[in-house]
Formats: sequence, C-alpha cells, structure tokens
Amino acid sequence: MLIIDQLIQKIEEKHCPVVVGLDPVIGKIPDFIKQEAKNKYGNTVQAAAESLFQFNRLLIERLHPVIPAVKLQMACYEMYGKWGLDTFQRTLENAKSHDLMVIDDSKRSDIGSTARLYALGHLGSVPLITGTSTKPKADFMTINPFLGTDSINPFIEECHHSNKGLFTLVRTSNPSAPEYQEALTGGQPLYKKIAGDIQKIAEQNRGNRGYSPFGAVIGATWPEEIEQLRTIMSEVFFLVPGYGVQGATADQLASAFDQQGLGAIVNSSRGIIYAHAWSKFQEKYPDQKQFADASYDAVVEMRDDLLRSLRQAGKLPDSW
Repeated sequence: MLIIDQLIQKIEEKHCPVVVGLDPVIGKIPDFIKQEAKNKYGNTVQAAAESLFQFNRLLIERLHPVIPAVKLQMACYEMYGKWGLDTFQRTLENAKSHDLMVIDDSKRSDIGSTARLYALGHLGSVPLITGTSTKPKADFMTINPFLGTDSINPFIEECHHSNKGLFTLVRTSNPSAPEYQEALTGGQPLYKKIAGDIQKIAEQNRGNRGYSPFGAVIGATWPEEIEQLRTIMSEVFFLVPGYGVQGATADQLASAFDQQGLGAIVNSSRGIIYAHAWSKFQEKYPDQKQFADASYDAVVEMRDDLLRSLRQAGKLPDSW
C-alpha cells in the first residue's frame, strides 16, 4: 500500500484530519520534566534534549488514540547537536510504536548528489561500511523547490524506492510569503507555477484513493488561494499549517478538502502542545503534570471544529 493510502486510512479510522506538530522549545516545557532531566544530566545540552523527548513521549502517549500523525520540526532538535538528533530519532520511533505516521519537517533543498544524500538521510537507508542502516525513518518529509526539479527528483526517486512521501512548499503561511511566491513567471505567480508542476508529478504517481504521495504545503492563512490551488492540484494531498495560533479558522479550510472530506491534513503545533498554558484549560488542569490532558482536549476541540466546517460544506462522509 502506498504511503499516502496509509495516511488516508489512518485519517478515516480516527475521523481526524489533524497532525500535531511536536515543535517543543525548552522554555515552554513544564518544570517537572526539566527538573528531572537536570537532576540526571545537570544543566547541559543533553538535559535539554532529554526534556524535549520526555515532553514528546507524554504527549504521544496521551494523544495517539485520536490523531493519525505527528510532525517534527527539525530545527527544534538539531540545535542541540547529537543529543537533539537522538531525541528526534527516539521521538520518531516512539510515535511509530504507537501506530502514528511521522512527517519530518526539515524543508531540505539541494541539487544532484547532495539532494540524494539528504533523501537517504531523511527517508532512506544510510550506507554503512558494509551494507546499510535499517534505522526507522519518517513517512513523509517537507522539501523546498526553489532550486528546481533537479532538487526535487532525488527525493522523488528515494520515495519510490522506500515507499515514502513528500510535501513540497507551494504557498506558505508566513506573512512575507508573497514577496517571492507571488512573483510572476510566465504570466502567473510562482506558487501557481510550482503547483502546476507538482500536479504533473502527482498525475503519474497516484495511489488507490486517487492521491499522490507527493503532496504540497499550503498555508491556511491564504483561504482564497487554497480554493484555487485545490482546483489546480486535484490529485495532490495538502499539508496545511496556520490553523489556530497563526490565525486561520476551520471555516477557511473546507476548500482544501474534496467532496469526501479527504485531501488534506491540518497542522497545529503551539495551540495543542502548549494548551496547558491557555487560560481556558488552566482551571480544568491546574497541575502542570496534566499538560497532556489539556493537549488532548485541544486536539478534540480542533478535530470537532474541522469536522463541523466540513459538515456545513457538505463534505463530511456519513460514516463520520
């Protein structure tokens, strides 16, 4: 089964088009977690990285029954060097042990042999002196298309080889995105040019559910563009950041989904993993050791909000 069909199956099983971004920063992790790590390793890089892992572990343990996937922002981990990369890998393996799919949000980009090495490092089998490593890898990763097709093709080749998937940056959610993404090329904005090219790739690589493992990152903060891009990219699965803290609402996102309520998975990071800091959850969960319970409630609230929007748009399957 293609990796995209596996993702769709998990979304349907849990009736939840939500991916939780495990993007922890040390200053927002509950004190009891940091103190335990500090007692064990001192005030060190290793202690900080261990705090991130334990925070993620407790979130995964609480959230895995209701979500299909997690997304790991590489920047949160690699800043801690070898200890951070170890935390990334341990979190990935922990998520997989709980039957979650994993998106490696590294936004890599390079050309030729270097792109090939990135693809192997993030998605494939790493060559050893003899043979290759079998360490588990993410199911999908994000890439940047700015360097052109010779930066994309090595990743596509590895996805074919290892049954993995990609989400290519097309229309991102940040405020300055228009500075380059709306620049005209061939009479159309650059992001639409990229969208058309991703659609061409998708047409040659569709799974049983009609979608390609080669998806697109489409920011939730551009609702008009979402509708246009869904028309351009009918076989392309969307990874949609920007819901909640970044300002986008569920009602702005219905056009990202097809008539069967599929075609997109919506990310929330801060709004879920730091839910214990939001006033609406603090009264219910006053003990910081209940932080994952607050995150659970935040996921359910987000899921129900998205399903309400899809229902109003006539896109929610009867079985949901």
